[in-house]
Amino acid sequence: MKYFIKTFGCQQNTADSQRIASVFKSKGGKETKDYKTADVVVINTCMIRKSAEDRVYGLIINLSKLTKKPKIILTGCLVGLAFKDKSGKILKNLKERLTTVDEFLPIEEVGFDIIPVRKDKKMALIPISNGCNNFCTYCVVPYTRGREISRPYKEIINEAKKLKDQGYEEIMLLGQNVNSYGADLLKVDSVAHDTSLLRGSSFGNPLLEELPHSRHLPLVKPIYVKHLGRYRIPTLFPYLLKDVAKLGFKQVNFMSSNPWDFSDELIKVIAENKNITRTIHLPLQSGDNNVLKRMNRWYSRDEYLDLVANLKFKISNLKLTTDIIVGFCGETDEEFKNTVKVCKKVGFDWAYVSIYSPRPQTIATLKMKDDVPYKIKKQRWLILENLINQPKLKQKKL
Repeated sequence: MKYFIKTFGCQQNTADSQRIASVFKSKGGKETKDYKTADVVVINTCMIRKSAEDRVYGLIINLSKLTKKPKIILTGCLVGLAFKDKSGKILKNLKERLTTVDEFLPIEEVGFDIIPVRKDKKMALIPISNGCNNFCTYCVVPYTRGREISRPYKEIINEAKKLKDQGYEEIMLLGQNVNSYGADLLKVDSVAHDTSLLRGSSFGNPLLEELPHSRHLPLVKPIYVKHLGRYRIPTLFPYLLKDVAKLGFKQVNFMSSNPWDFSDELIKVIAENKNITRTIHLPLQSGDNNVLKRMNRWYSRDEYLDLVANLKFKISNLKLTTDIIVGFCGETDEEFKNTVKVCKKVGFDWAYVSIYSPRPQTIATLKMKDDVPYKIKKQRWLILENLINQPKLKQKKL
């Protein structure tokens, strides 16, 4: 059996596809580089932007035109949205629209206990969580992947150890928001202020010892991040990142981080461990406070700039990349100019600039008006591309 996997979207989807490939390989399947020769085609979908979704539909149309039609399995975010819709309408509409698709596979059915097929022998992707709790008004991820679920701490460490033993030099820790890793593993009420739960372990970190019969209660006080005037966001990510760095990889990367829960402890861990990446992806989305509020982003322009200043002060040779959306609902010329001002002040090394497009189930689609003309969106996109990315491309050519 020949199989072909087409992955759309982020590195999280790439990691998911690596586990899907492992399932086929375990059944004796052989991967082919051309979908035209495949017996089975797996399409791992993305819905972050409408353009990504449209490319999925285009591929399915092309597959339906083949003389020898393969079995088509659809998975990823498009299927996740359909299966998480309790009314069943989205899945019904999807099946009616995509009649040539043979199977709709929720990605959750491909567990993390499956050893991925990794083609890159130097850098490995390690998912540490799946899903998101933040519900930014433009983002469909909470509806496609669900609420945030963290992998067990020991499981991640053990996977990293095996990769180190296999000769991998670099790893990437993945999550929709790695900063909040572990919040769902903690029974906060019983842990937060009880120092008696702190213990040592053979590995030197109290997180690696857990209560009997419970994988949800690491024996450590969580790190709290201040938000809206209170220390309310618990996280274990600084501990995890530090322990992975101690394993001796040449470089430890992570993605992605939200600005509102980037703790001082996390900055300290990065600064003290030279093998942790100095390129940090810190999504801005907008540099205007009113737009940020409409996006349900939990920080202001000044708070973002304060975080950037703190990162630059404490971490040497820092490079910052970011995500920016132009043309979000109601974005005025003045609001966009505020984004340009922030970009000039920060000096990003790269920006993934996207044109806003409505996404199903999101608050922006349900309750706001997509009222910025596409022509203006494109103009704003070009302004940021020319400001941030084009100079970097020219430098590379030189």
